[in-house]
Amino acid sequence: MDLKSNEPFWLIKNGLIATYPSLKSDEKCDVLIIGGGITGSLIAHQMIKDGYETILIDKRELCNGSTSATTSMLQYEIDVPLYELTEIIGEKGAVASYKACSDAIDTIENLVGKIHSEAGFKRKKSLYFASKKKDAEWLKKEYEARKNAGFEVKWLNADQVYERFGFENTYGGILSRQGASIDAFQFAHELFKHNIRKGLKIFDKTEMTEVEYHKGFNNVKVDSGFQIRAKKIIYCIGYESKTLLKENFVNLKSTYAVVSEVDKDKFKNITRTLVWNTDDPYLYMRTTDDGRVLIGGGDEDFYDAEKRDAILSKKEREILKNLKKIKPDYHFYPDFVWAGTFGETKDGLPYIGEHPKFKNSYFVLGFGGNGITFSVTGMEMSSLFMKGKKHLLSPYFRFGR
Repeated sequence: MDLKSNEPFWLIKNGLIATYPSLKSDEKCDVLIIGGGITGSLIAHQMIKDGYETILIDKRELCNGSTSATTSMLQYEIDVPLYELTEIIGEKGAVASYKACSDAIDTIENLVGKIHSEAGFKRKKSLYFASKKKDAEWLKKEYEARKNAGFEVKWLNADQVYERFGFENTYGGILSRQGASIDAFQFAHELFKHNIRKGLKIFDKTEMTEVEYHKGFNNVKVDSGFQIRAKKIIYCIGYESKTLLKENFVNLKSTYAVVSEVDKDKFKNITRTLVWNTDDPYLYMRTTDDGRVLIGGGDEDFYDAEKRDAILSKKEREILKNLKKIKPDYHFYPDFVWAGTFGETKDGLPYIGEHPKFKNSYFVLGFGGNGITFSVTGMEMSSLFMKGKKHLLSPYFRFGR
């Protein structure tokens, strides 16, 4: 399954940061991580920190799947509003899920400092505005739900949104204090480099072909003919889990993103703010460190990579048309356009936990717009799994919920 199309901005910006050997001998370890994207890098960091002999494999070069196509917006907001999620899973699970995403942003900031990352982590606020008059009513309900749950939020009316951000044709919105952005592609590579020095082994261009389950360990065969004996396997394969798990637990979507030419003057008022709206699919926006504007949206069901890629130009026009509604006088000069694939679950939550058909194994699948922050929560959950313990969020993120 091809997870991206054309060449995403992050891949062009950073180039091929590092390559690793493919597996050329039999190996053994405490933990084998399948998947070398941002999720795999975070879980590998946790496993090394916990003192486990850890190996990571990926069938591509590292981070060349969906991590290269992410917009790297770090938000505590989940795709399903808090008040709706409360109705679905109850207040305890809903608030805990939102707070876990909020805490994850703080965790990433701490990690950035510890490994001396240069991936451009920036603290930002988050503006979630109503794009239609009818949306303002439920968005105010969402504002109250977040405020009552203890999040630092402020309601802005339409005039205030225009005064602060210059956006027209809005109907008010929620301004949240908690948010950030980062270059996830670079950050993941930095985490890999940091943990290799501490004993992490990485083999890219190495694809798992078969797993033999035994009492207390698994044998994983790869395409080169060698095998890895691992006490535990942690799958960090994101949307490609659809090819491994046959039940219908996630819907795949295509999303599109456009990055402008460098323009350091036109969007100064959102350099410290993440922006998204109530459209379905919603429009989202952030700036990059070099003065570009990144805008995404146009989500639709994923069928295959060719069909997704064939409408890149159409989706670019659609995204820029939606931008014109709130910035009618701004002319956007595109430099990059690409598509990526993401997963949408019924409740907006990830799947993190054990699966009955996979012994000695754990899955960290951070779906939706919060894939990175969910993966940070997955670090703590994976650590507890290795110790035979459960996490507060385990019942809410489990398979078969």
